[in-house]
Amino acid sequence: MGRGRAKGCESRFLGYVQGLASVIGHADRIGPLHDYCLGLMVARGRKSVEPMAAHIAPHRTSAQHQSMLHFVGAAGWSDEKVLAKVREMVQPKIEAHGPIEAWIIDDTGLPKKGEHSVGVHHQYCGQLGKQSNCQVAVSLSIANHHASLPVAYQLYLPKVWADDCARRGKAGVPEDISFQTKPEIALAHIRWACKAGLPRGNVLTDAGFGHDSKFREGVSELGLTYCAGIQPQTLVWKPGIKPALASKKARHNAVSVKKLALGLPTKAWHTIKWREGTNDWLSSRFARVRVAVAPSKECPKKPKKEWLLIEWPKGEATPTKYWLSTLPETISFVDLVDATKLRWRIERDYQELKQEIGLGHFEGRKWRGFHHHASMCIAAYGFLVSERETIPPSGPRTAALFQEPTLPDSYRPRGSALAA
Repeated sequence: MGRGRAKGCESRFLGYVQGLASVIGHADRIGPLHDYCLGLMVARGRKSVEPMAAHIAPHRTSAQHQSMLHFVGAAGWSDEKVLAKVREMVQPKIEAHGPIEAWIIDDTGLPKKGEHSVGVHHQYCGQLGKQSNCQVAVSLSIANHHASLPVAYQLYLPKVWADDCARRGKAGVPEDISFQTKPEIALAHIRWACKAGLPRGNVLTDAGFGHDSKFREGVSELGLTYCAGIQPQTLVWKPGIKPALASKKARHNAVSVKKLALGLPTKAWHTIKWREGTNDWLSSRFARVRVAVAPSKECPKKPKKEWLLIEWPKGEATPTKYWLSTLPETISFVDLVDATKLRWRIERDYQELKQEIGLGHFEGRKWRGFHHHASMCIAAYGFLVSERETIPPSGPRTAALFQEPTLPDSYRPRGSALAA
């Protein structure tokens, strides 16, 4: 990248920071806002406050550290307003390549040592693929085939934390935060997005959320479609059986989706490509069937027909993934697979947020700091999304964007517009 292009990127970054500054509150927060976002993008190694401060201001590290630490850990700016501003600035860049197609729900685990950081508990951590000490956050991202962006993000507070007044007080958990399951937090995100008027998309989830019938029902009640991962033991009515309300007498007419899949004829399975990978097109073997989910005590309503999509890669002894989808009955097989598989976008989000931006590197212990750091990470990531066309296809994103030194240590944005 030439020096002129780098300067152009820096100019756009300053404009981006000005946009964020308009919702950050006091003018004395503008400098730390700029430095924190820049540190997340250009600092090498761990992106906790002290090493970022050392990278941004090597000749005044102590003062820089205190400034950034106060900004992320104590300052009373609004995460909701910052994320809304990020969305306002970045969403048009995404939509320039097509309308929003999906709302992607996911949870992400952040491994932690010790027991004092807010929400830390021995629970399943997707990053490690096992039960471990970690924090878990639930997010909602908007996406199309070009890009995606997290727009809502909240820490999951395990019940042992939610019910412990002393721990809550020490970690600064807001009084209005009570225990919610992860599907309940996800549904609250979706309700908020509907109320906020976000362009609607097909809701995509893995089986951690999709197995919850109340969650799926809640999505449908909001007038949204979904492609939701489910577990192999999920019960549906046998083909040819008229859907009925749950009862002991009727349960013998239900069958697990795994058993149904194993009984499908060979002609039901088709190899379908869904996107181009690094070296070749990604493809697998799929089958789809119209089914009605057998009602449960938690969700006893009479079911309606929806798609059951099954993936069974060649070489595997049994099917590996199952989804339920309320997309139209008329949707083509290829489009159903494509819509369902668009969830890969959230995996890319979290890979970059963790590996490049340092989402899991915050070392503070309190609720406010946890969410402030995440908001700054999403803001930095949003800038990278908006700059996607200017970044070479190979090499680290941030290295391609900025030449160092980027700005003098004494830099602070000025102007009445920034102090709003």
